[in-house]
Amino acid sequence: MWAKSLAAALLGLPLTVGVIGLIVLVWPGELERITLPWLLLAFPLWVGVMSLAFLARSGWRAWAWMGGGTLLCFALIQGAKWMGWAAELQV
Repeated sequence: MWAKSLAAALLGLPLTVGVIGLIVLVWPGELERITLPWLLLAFPLWVGVMSLAFLARSGWRAWAWMGGGTLLCFALIQGAKWMGWAAELQV
């Protein structure tokens, strides 16, 4: 149970940020207009992602699925930027 709890606590937020970031980058429209609504959904999504850790059969599987999902999200974000599918935010 401790391993699942640690996986939820340590990997829940990065996975949520990766999912929200991926959605925002590929969603059509201006980044300035679509970022805030998705960020407002970050907390409920974070709670849901942390809950998913407890559905795993073991702590190792929770770490593997959540860590793999986090790496996949951030790799897809970088891939979308590299391919030109996502707009770069100009500050």
